[in-house]
This record gives sequence, structure tokens and C-alpha cells, in this order.
Amino acid sequence: MNEVEAMEIGREAMWVMLKISSPILAIGLSVGVIVALFQALTSLQEMTLTFVPKIVVMFISIVFFLPFIYGTLSTFTLLLFDRIQGLG
Repeated sequence: MNEVEAMEIGREAMWVMLKISSPILAIGLSVGVIVALFQALTSLQEMTLTFVPKIVVMFISIVFFLPFIYGTLSTFTLLLFDRIQGLG
């Protein structure tokens, strides 16, 4: 394996990481903005109000996106195993 192949594997690993995490992070970001807007409009400054809804919604989104995460990771893992097998 040369440097180009190693860089390609690293690039694909980062792309898979971004593909897996972006839907969950986007949902967490949107819920955070909505909660912050709600707090600004009502002048309610409760610290738990910022964390609890985001944690709950992100957990639900992880459960919802679990088939997508599993499919993406299994495809990437099989690709890696094929490359490892091709080396030997």
C-alpha cells in the first residue's frame, strides 16, 4: 500500500463519518436554535431547558437513523476488508 491508497482510505473514512453524523447534528442544531429562540422570546433562562430537549431529540434521531448508519458503516467495512484482502 502506498501513500495515495492510505490517503484515499482516510478520505473515505472522513466522508463516512460526516455522512453518519450530519443528520443527527443538524437535528440537534435546529432544536437548539428553536429552544434558544423560545428562551429569548419568553425570557426564561433555565439551564436544563437548553440540554434536555436536545439530548432527547438527538437520541430519538439516532434510533431513527440507525439503519442508515448501519448500512453506511457496513458498506465501508466491507470495502476495507476487500482492500485488505487485495493486499495479501
